[in-house]
Amino acid sequence: MQFSPNEQQRQIIESLQTLLSRHAGRERALQFARTPGYDHELDAALGQAGFLDISQASETGGLDAALAGFETARTAAVTCFTASALVSPNVTGHVSDLRVALAEAPVTQPIRLGGYCEMLLVLNDDEALTLDTTPDDWTTVDTNRAGFPLARLRPGAITRARSLGPGSGARLRDWWRVEIAVQAAGLMKGALDLTVDFLRDRRQFGRPIGSFQAVQHRLGRLAVMVEGARWLAFEAAYRDARPDLAATAAAFAAGGADTMFRECHQLHGAIGFTRDFPLHVWSIRLLQLQQELGGVSRHRRDAAQLTFLNPEVLAAAVTPAV
Repeated sequence: MQFSPNEQQRQIIESLQTLLSRHAGRERALQFARTPGYDHELDAALGQAGFLDISQASETGGLDAALAGFETARTAAVTCFTASALVSPNVTGHVSDLRVALAEAPVTQPIRLGGYCEMLLVLNDDEALTLDTTPDDWTTVDTNRAGFPLARLRPGAITRARSLGPGSGARLRDWWRVEIAVQAAGLMKGALDLTVDFLRDRRQFGRPIGSFQAVQHRLGRLAVMVEGARWLAFEAAYRDARPDLAATAAAFAAGGADTMFRECHQLHGAIGFTRDFPLHVWSIRLLQLQQELGGVSRHRRDAAQLTFLNPEVLAAAVTPAV
């Protein structure tokens, strides 16, 4: 995979960053954290700019959508954009302007951004189900420890769901894992950027805290983690959510959530544990993503099985060296 964006991708990133600078950012993220809701304004701007169609626009559409999803998550935007632009087109086979959320049968757990979605994609074993929803299908739940708005689907609503056919469930699982990895990588980057800015400005013993070598070592470890999560997510998107790559990307990103949460909050000191400071907008969402699709252990188990029990891998392992 090419590790430098091509000209078209650079233009996509620059255009999106300009849009996000107008419609998103730290203050807006903190505003939505204090008054939970959905950023309809940003959603409309993304749609009008054509970003919802990005996954079908070129041969590297999955990667382009992942790039856009990363930038959106980095700003802690409250939007269904990544599920709508990255997952839905690659599972349903067509682009839609509907707000999309993701769930796993039997759909009894609270769903990320569920109350604001217009279409729910449900992983039901071997099949993916699609359900058109209305606000009446949802009951809101406490979002204090989730970061994202959560809602629970009302009993009986799932009976209206339509199947996308045998085998569609595996594709939904793989692309959902890519979405988790993209979201987590973007949130990690946002949390790390905020931490670096704080340590650059906060002074102790007459110098910026960030100038101390021990602090720099910790920041370096976090930077490596962010880059690893980002590139694993991008590779999985570029390879059309190949199952082993999707599971590996989700396992690495979700597995790093605890470390990112702990380190960023500790490096901020006492202010990092207050709701008045915006760090929690990024960090708490990481813990929510960590629980989806069975969590880290399930991602790791599947990644190991898909990688090391792959016939091609096994064949290479038993082939004698020449």
